[in-house]
Amino acid sequence: MSTAVSPLAPTNVPDMPNIDGVRLATAAAGIRYKNRTDVLLALFDKGTTVAGVFTKSKCPSAAVDWCRAKLKGGEARALVVNSGNANAFTGKTGKQATTLTAAIAAKAAETTAAKIFLASTGVIGEPLDATKFNGVLDDLAKTATPEGWDTAARAIMTTDTFPKVATATVKLGKAKVTINGMAKGAGMIAPDMATMLAFIFTDAPLSAAVLQSLLKAGVGDTFNAVTIDGDTSTSDTLLAFATGAAAARGAPAIKRANDPRLKAFTKAFHAVLADLAEQVARDGEGARKLVEVVVEGAASKTSARKIAMSIANSPLVKTAIAGEDANWGRVVMAVGKAGEPANRDKLSISFNGIRVASKGARDPSYNEAEVSALMKQPKIQIKVGLGLGKGRDRVLTCDLTKEYVAINGDYRS
Repeated sequence: MSTAVSPLAPTNVPDMPNIDGVRLATAAAGIRYKNRTDVLLALFDKGTTVAGVFTKSKCPSAAVDWCRAKLKGGEARALVVNSGNANAFTGKTGKQATTLTAAIAAKAAETTAAKIFLASTGVIGEPLDATKFNGVLDDLAKTATPEGWDTAARAIMTTDTFPKVATATVKLGKAKVTINGMAKGAGMIAPDMATMLAFIFTDAPLSAAVLQSLLKAGVGDTFNAVTIDGDTSTSDTLLAFATGAAAARGAPAIKRANDPRLKAFTKAFHAVLADLAEQVARDGEGARKLVEVVVEGAASKTSARKIAMSIANSPLVKTAIAGEDANWGRVVMAVGKAGEPANRDKLSISFNGIRVASKGARDPSYNEAEVSALMKQPKIQIKVGLGLGKGRDRVLTCDLTKEYVAINGDYRS
């Protein structure tokens, strides 16, 4: 975890309200870090439903395997998250670690291991000593409270420079319900799920099937539209928990994803996902600039996404942004290599609203001084017009700086 907060960190951090049916506690278990919290325990009331989406990596962590298997039950009583060790590529010992962790947590939460969910983040390939949870989780279960969302978000950080939280309140029926979220992620971030650890909590009475539908619909243009370095983690996990406590205040039980009463809630749910996803982009390892890539006029939305990702993942584009150089030639390169329909002579490129290239050449109105000045801004938008169709998409990334190399060059040290 860095000691210097990213210059792109949000200036306004929301006050996170309590959610009925959720209690939190953190501790320093010495998983890897010294003198800092590295374990989070979240406890849920009986009847809490759960949903999740996970990495598409063919080398998933033991915790991902555990959650996938337990998700079928649709109910959760506790979540255990540790930082510092990903428990990935750890063979049989990794599976044994999840089994032991879940058993310790189940005893602490007075439930069964089938209702325990796990997430681990940190170094890959190092065995996780789950015996370190002995006693710790018992103590956390006794001290857990509805408060402490910021502390909880800090406990799951690795190379993150700030805790990532978001919240929304919305009406469901005649009752107000709350949606809280937290996430961690700063490197090894590329889409194919959530590309990080992220957790959503609500007191809305939603069935597991409805919650799963909301997650699947929500990740496409939020977490899956963020990339830091093009590397998909082994541990990517996005879990959502719905305690249903708002039913006591008159919120209707929602059992169908197409229930019209879900409209406002769905919008708020997606807004929380989008907020967290942008915070991840803002905290990219070594980042100094937030970069929004917009592709318009593509043959399809799918094609626009592939081209946008080609641009966002290009080290040459990202280093040009870091150097405050509006090098549209590198954008042209990234469009051309994407393997999607493109016509050089129809291509237009803009940086922060100023067109620098059009019709296959430098724009006639190009002004070097004007463009150089805008490249010093903390947020850069690269907009590409293909002129081929109606496909449009948007992804977020950040620049690539020397600090990224420094962080990852000695990550295990």
